[in-house]
Amino acid sequence: MRYFSLWIVLLSAHLMTAQNSVTDTIVVKDTVQNLKFNYKQLIIPTVLIGYGVIGLNSDQLKGYNLEVQDEVTENIDQKFSIDDIMQYAPAASVYALNACGVAGKNNLKDRSIILASSYLMMSVAVLSLKNITHVERPDGSSNNSFPSGHTATAFAGAEFLWQEYKDKSIWYGVSGYIVASATGAFRIVNNRHWLTDVAAGAGIGILSTKVAYWIYPYVNRKLFSTKTKENKVSSMVLPYYNGKQMGCGLVMQF
Repeated sequence: MRYFSLWIVLLSAHLMTAQNSVTDTIVVKDTVQNLKFNYKQLIIPTVLIGYGVIGLNSDQLKGYNLEVQDEVTENIDQKFSIDDIMQYAPAASVYALNACGVAGKNNLKDRSIILASSYLMMSVAVLSLKNITHVERPDGSSNNSFPSGHTATAFAGAEFLWQEYKDKSIWYGVSGYIVASATGAFRIVNNRHWLTDVAAGAGIGILSTKVAYWIYPYVNRKLFSTKTKENKVSSMVLPYYNGKQMGCGLVMQF
């Protein structure tokens, strides 16, 4: 189907851009202490978010949304609920890999703070836009279609997986983005979101995690720094928002 070509092009462009940053780590290890802002990394999420925002008022893009939905509903009758689980898979993979002995870039505390910051920014952006735009879902069930919270969560996790494991192998990040893209595709197949909703959600998710890494040194220094080394237990609360529900999880390190 035609809309899958958009995901392939954007995913390839994003990974090509990110691959350049992997090359840079040969000289200077890309840790959270020296991870600097790079405007080039804004290109892909900006294009995705811009596409979604323009689609709110563009008759041409609205027409394309309808064409995509007509094509999907005509060729796929079955609905899938797997996207409710898939949205968390990329982020969960980081913790699973560490538990299996495949160490990522950061320790439990650092990566948990980064993920919590990403989810917080992503949730605020998604919830705010839903309340502002009031876009009707394709199935007519509600008026909070834009942007896709499931897709934003999945792509935030995919970028998190990429950042943590790109120094090990790019294929960890590729697999995360494939799962995130599939999550967005299922949101369209399930008639829950328009293509523009999914594109904007993907951009918000990617951007949230990138910003979380950039601001981590400041957040850690101001909010989570400790003056002594006597603490043997650390904990982290992880907020999340999936488009319908808000909640939090608790991670503890002993």
